[in-house]
Amino acid sequence: MTEVADFVRENRERFRAELFEFLEIPSISTDSEHGADVDRCAGWLASRLEEVGLEGVEVEETDGNPVVVADHRVAAEAPTVLVYGHYDVQPPDPVDEWVSPAFEPSVRDGRVYARGATDDKGQVYMHVKALEARLREEAGLPVNVKLVLEGEEEVGSPNLEPFLRENRERLDCDAVVISDTGMFARDVPSVTVGLRGMVYQEITFRGPSSDLHSGLYGGTVVNPANALAETLAQLKDDDRRITIPGFYEDVREMTDEERETVETLPFDEEDYRQEVGVRQLGGEAGRSTLERAWFRPTLDVNGLVSGYTGEGAKTVLPSRATAKLSMRLVPDQDPARVQENFQWYVRALAPDEVDVDLQGHHGARPWAADPEGPVFRAASEALEEAFGREPVFVRNGGSIPIVPLFEELFEAPVLLLGFGLPGANLHAPNEWFDLEMYELGIETVARLYDHVAEREA
Repeated sequence: MTEVADFVRENRERFRAELFEFLEIPSISTDSEHGADVDRCAGWLASRLEEVGLEGVEVEETDGNPVVVADHRVAAEAPTVLVYGHYDVQPPDPVDEWVSPAFEPSVRDGRVYARGATDDKGQVYMHVKALEARLREEAGLPVNVKLVLEGEEEVGSPNLEPFLRENRERLDCDAVVISDTGMFARDVPSVTVGLRGMVYQEITFRGPSSDLHSGLYGGTVVNPANALAETLAQLKDDDRRITIPGFYEDVREMTDEERETVETLPFDEEDYRQEVGVRQLGGEAGRSTLERAWFRPTLDVNGLVSGYTGEGAKTVLPSRATAKLSMRLVPDQDPARVQENFQWYVRALAPDEVDVDLQGHHGARPWAADPEGPVFRAASEALEEAFGREPVFVRNGGSIPIVPLFEELFEAPVLLLGFGLPGANLHAPNEWFDLEMYELGIETVARLYDHVAEREA
């Protein structure tokens, strides 16, 4: 693979310049005003895929944002790898906290700062350049490759499942590779073998028909903000365990092997504390930090809105109060059952004097893989060759809703091979991607195809 590594080094500046051009497109899927930018980004990506020599490149329309597909076939008997990623990004808000504009890529200390740098444009483009590197070789690719790159991941991928089902035969594969995760540390190459699922809920308590004067009416009607705060406080006990009936019944506990793996990782709690900027770490009693982050379910308030929140004081009794909550789930929790129990419990806790509205938003099933399969061994070999050390198998506290769908629909293993680094500010101001990881990622993916072919053979 010296030829590929040399090709990456020789084309480093071009590879970076193309990535920066990709990052300049504000393909924000959550904002309809950027619909044209999303379409433009899909077209830009399709053009790059054609330039590197892929076939069947199409921008497929859906009921939402388009899906970009492409493939390269070498032989019917060769294994087929399906690469999934997304080209849409989160909004840049709050924009005044960015050191440089979110859609004007800026390089500082070996990192490119821009929205989507790590999530997921930088990692998508690694695959494009890895394919270019392999297709420029005389030997070419040893496997068939298909790509599915969507533009709605950041809004829950509402149109991806119907698209995949409609194109099931066309996209059939032996393994799925997704680069939308990260490494445990800069010098610790990693394969992610577990994700938490999610249930997202919105609660609104309604009281009087309009805001009231807190002096004239305070104490005579139930304040929805007070009632909501009291209800939220009852969702956890003094040990910070979630009190929803039946919540922990299906939780899969860590195995001894998983616990041993976690204990061997180079994790420094003090560094972690400083990174997140808190006085002290906390969470479910009796659990370590990594156990809480990877193996335990959570319930967190993501937003609270009620009453007057402007400058200065205004003495009102609000007519309503709203909270947005997310629950991260672990194997073998069922999102539908958790949501049903949550909604029943909130209604049971709410005082009779308020009306309760409950709304469910997008969610995800938890996922865990068996890392003993051939595609995981192939990834381990490719990472060890590129990074010079054996990788570790880790979990990720986040959610990628489509992973279980890919696994079930194609009856194929899913490999989460990510190169983001801790502290990369995903979904936050000043998101960044380490450019050395970008180039090592290209090299690793290029090597992966040989090892997949060898393992399948």
